[in-house]
Amino acid sequence: MPAPDSFYVRHGKRLLDVALALPLLVFALPLLLVAAGLAASQNRGRVLFRQRRPGWHGRLFTLYKLQTMTDARNAAGHLLPDAQRLPTLGRWLRATSLDELPQLWNILRGDLSLVGPRPLLPEYLPLYSPTQARRHEVRPGLTGWAQVNGRNAISWEEKFAYDVWYVDNLSWRLDMTILWRTAGRVLRGSGVAAPGEATTAAFRGTPPPPVSP
Repeated sequence: MPAPDSFYVRHGKRLLDVALALPLLVFALPLLLVAAGLAASQNRGRVLFRQRRPGWHGRLFTLYKLQTMTDARNAAGHLLPDAQRLPTLGRWLRATSLDELPQLWNILRGDLSLVGPRPLLPEYLPLYSPTQARRHEVRPGLTGWAQVNGRNAISWEEKFAYDVWYVDNLSWRLDMTILWRTAGRVLRGSGVAAPGEATTAAFRGTPPPPVSP
């Protein structure tokens, strides 16, 4: 595990977040406004998707994204499956990662870091093994080691293994490597969805290992 009293862990990582996120947000603002207009056009004027997510040490915060899915429902009033609520425009926003741009504001607020394990759903918290729960020992990120090693195209167990490896090896050099590799993945739009899924399947917990006879 990286030394908790190292300058980068205590101060440098947060300074890097602000130094990069602020100009990125300013630079991306015209693109964000266009993407927000596209999102509003398919969602009856709704632009932002807000959801509570667990962050550093499991503390909840409000995550912001562009709305990519509609609220289409069946005759009983229940939401349709993700695949039926994700139109072509929404898929494109996800593939280009434009829907993630509002999270630059989360970074400036200190909810997120540029690099770290992705913040998932609160209902997953009791499902983690003690090792998997270590992903919350650092601030969650806009991108992470799991995202540049498969994103949603790998299993939950693989994602969590990558997350914990990141926690144990956090460094300035590793963060720079992840940011560089993220740029390439965004340009290719790879790993956005799990195989056979419109987005990604829900985490149901890691099954226990088989008992030896």
